[in-house]
Amino acid sequence: MELMKLILLPLFCMCFHGHCAGTAYPHKSKCTIGNTKVDCSHMNLDAVPADLPKNVTTLDVSHNRLKTLSSLHLYSNLMNIDASYNSLTVIEEDLCLSLPHLQSLNMQHNEVHLISEKYLKNCFQLTRLDLSDNRLKLNGEPFSVLKSLTWLDVSRNTLKSAKLGTQPQLPNLMTLVLSGNEISVLQKNDFSFLSNSSAFRVLILSFLSLKKVENGCFQTIARLSDLVLDYSKISLQFTTSLCEELAGTALRNLSLKNTQQVTLSNTTFQGLDKTNITVLDLSSNKMTKIADGTFQWFPRLESLSLEHNSLKHLTKDTFLGLGNLRQLNLQKALIKSHTSSLPVIEDFSFLHLVQLEYLCMANTAFREITEHIFSGLLHLKTLDLSWSITGLKTVTNTTFASLQESPHLQTLNLTAMSINKLAPGAFSSLGNLTTLLLGHNFINQQLKGDELEGLSNIKEIDMSINQQCISLTNTSFIHVPTLRTLKLGRALKGTLDMEPSPFKPLVNLTILDLSNNNIANINAGFLKGLYHLKVLKMQHNNLARLWKTANPGGPVLFLKDATKLSVLDLDYNGLDEIPLNALHSFFELHELSLRGNLLDQLHASVFDDLQSLKYLHLQKNLITSVQRVTFGVPLSNLTDLYMDHNPFDCTCESILWFSEWLNSTNASVPGFPQSYICNTPNAYFNRSVMHFDPLSCKDMTPFKALYILSSTAVLMLLFTAFLAHFQGWRIQFFWSIMVNRMLGSLKDESITEGRYAYDAYIIHSAEDRPWVERSLLPLEDEKFNFFLEDRDAIPGFSQLDTIVENMGQSRKIIFVITEMLLKDPWCRQFKAHHAVHQVMEDNRDSLILIFLQDVTDYSLNRSLHLRRGMLKPHCVLNWPLHRERIPAFHQKLCSAIASTNRVN
Repeated sequence: MELMKLILLPLFCMCFHGHCAGTAYPHKSKCTIGNTKVDCSHMNLDAVPADLPKNVTTLDVSHNRLKTLSSLHLYSNLMNIDASYNSLTVIEEDLCLSLPHLQSLNMQHNEVHLISEKYLKNCFQLTRLDLSDNRLKLNGEPFSVLKSLTWLDVSRNTLKSAKLGTQPQLPNLMTLVLSGNEISVLQKNDFSFLSNSSAFRVLILSFLSLKKVENGCFQTIARLSDLVLDYSKISLQFTTSLCEELAGTALRNLSLKNTQQVTLSNTTFQGLDKTNITVLDLSSNKMTKIADGTFQWFPRLESLSLEHNSLKHLTKDTFLGLGNLRQLNLQKALIKSHTSSLPVIEDFSFLHLVQLEYLCMANTAFREITEHIFSGLLHLKTLDLSWSITGLKTVTNTTFASLQESPHLQTLNLTAMSINKLAPGAFSSLGNLTTLLLGHNFINQQLKGDELEGLSNIKEIDMSINQQCISLTNTSFIHVPTLRTLKLGRALKGTLDMEPSPFKPLVNLTILDLSNNNIANINAGFLKGLYHLKVLKMQHNNLARLWKTANPGGPVLFLKDATKLSVLDLDYNGLDEIPLNALHSFFELHELSLRGNLLDQLHASVFDDLQSLKYLHLQKNLITSVQRVTFGVPLSNLTDLYMDHNPFDCTCESILWFSEWLNSTNASVPGFPQSYICNTPNAYFNRSVMHFDPLSCKDMTPFKALYILSSTAVLMLLFTAFLAHFQGWRIQFFWSIMVNRMLGSLKDESITEGRYAYDAYIIHSAEDRPWVERSLLPLEDEKFNFFLEDRDAIPGFSQLDTIVENMGQSRKIIFVITEMLLKDPWCRQFKAHHAVHQVMEDNRDSLILIFLQDVTDYSLNRSLHLRRGMLKPHCVLNWPLHRERIPAFHQKLCSAIASTNRVN
């Protein structure tokens, strides 16, 4: 069966290529190279690229516009070529000569027409050849030279006959695909060319319109084990003749899916009684009737599929002769139409299936489950009745009484069976059952415990999605202590705040699902006794009040008895805080999910015991700060982190450590950086956390180091160290001025004030020149005279002399501060140094800083050796963002320029 599935899957894709192979793909700009594999598909190529790695062994050039493969001689190591969906018209004669290692060649969906022996004569190593969907015309014996070929596909080539040669050839062929051609008759000698093919096993004849099969057709391929005729149009008479011709073959798998077999008689398969067939697929045939004794010819059959048919009646002799059957698929095999009544399954219909282990009746309509409907299924292990139109309503202790004869039954699937009540002892006859699936029903009752009585070996019960109609009591599960998995998602009503807990008897429970139940009231002993619990799912409930510090009696630590948890899901519970000890001793927790809550401020040690955490889900909360003291432990060994869609505060105190962790971790962080967005401060608003600049926090680093060292020093030493660290530059600045004054180098301002030729020397970057011309030069018309290098420098003078001479003749020196100015080499290496030196030498308070951008003090000092604190407040100006504030800015600038230069 698995082999047939593997064969059919590519068949469907090739047949419906408008939906599979023809799906639109975006064209790539370059080939994808990985080790010795190269993918050049979907590139609109006219020729194979000549610059690929010489050691390439697998090449995909499908879905292009190739008309020739001649350039492949450059890559002599090629073993696998996919050239499908191109415009190739021929296989070049020297292709295999230049590619001596070629093993697989896919020429599907091209325009290959005439093919003869000369085109393939050098392909000694070829094992797989796909020539489907071309316009093949065979000339001579084209495949006779392919001694190593194991798989050949010539489907959909308008071939009239299955005969691909007149003499024995293809000695190693295992699979031949002839689907979708114009073959209507299987003639006696059609497969004589395979008479020496001892390895031949699989023949695929799907999508044909077969009318006749001649005597002796399969004699030369008697070793045939798999025959597929899916979607072929064949009559019941043809099927009978086909089975007669298959007599004596080694056939084991026969697939007749969707072959228009509307009815089957008790002689249809008579010819197969001498075969060892084990798998038969009769699905999707719209079959309405199976005569009694139809399958009597299959004593060795192990798997039978009748799914997607329209059967109306199963009798006690429908499956006569299938004493060795292991699997029976009746999914949608019996259906009800608008005009017909419900199909009937008689008592003892499965009586002959004494070895059956798996019975699937999902989506099947039948009148009722009768007293002896499942009698005789001595080895049944799995019974699937899910989504059946037959509504059980109430399950009583007699509903499945016929399964008492099935002592090996382990799985019973009653999903979506319209069950609304479980009577006491409903499953008492199923003592060996391990899995009971009751989801998607309408059970509306209080479970008292006797409903599950008798399930002494049960391991899993699924009662989820029951529209929240089940209420629990202290005794609900007292009869199922072996239970390991309990699923009650979207099924419960009422309270779980009871002593003892309904789950206390489940000492072996490992998985508990209580999601989507609007649970609001539980007590601290909720999970008492569940020492083996590994997975707890409680998402989409209402647990917020239980973990609030203000809750009467304090937070309810309902997880305290489940410290062996590996997976904990508390999504969407409205949680806005986590108690300090809520996750205490959870050393084995691997996955914690708290998405969609309202968490913000978390206790510093709340996650300290989560040393084994691998997956952490905290997305869609209100988390602003991610600090090492809180998240250092859980993030240390993490595999996946989900913390996107939180309003992060991108400041040094809140996000510095997290930013460094994100940029250095090997853990997977889906959504980063697009979904990790800063909310505050304004400088980073709506920008990714990735753009946070850790350099802006560097001024804090010396402070922290100094604080640690000074904690053991005396108070005076601490005060002196702080003063030197933060105010040393100021002391040095004023010290230099004092020294100059003591040495008599300072002149009286009243004498020197009139010597200046300019009111201000303007220093700016080339990029800021438009701003200077637009915003500063208009002030000259009023009462000032500025010096600009680009405008006022005298031609022929060196730039150094111009700067020194004119800076000395200016009362003020104005710096237009932007990031581009900080990168200007002239400004960093000379202008700023000379300006500061002149201020100190002349004892002048003559510097004015105009900030067009938000430049940090750290960057300003590092580039220009200037600080805001060196200047008076009225000499530090910021360009306003609002147009209406520009006149006020001009007024402040005029006042700064007109102010005295004397240092007070």
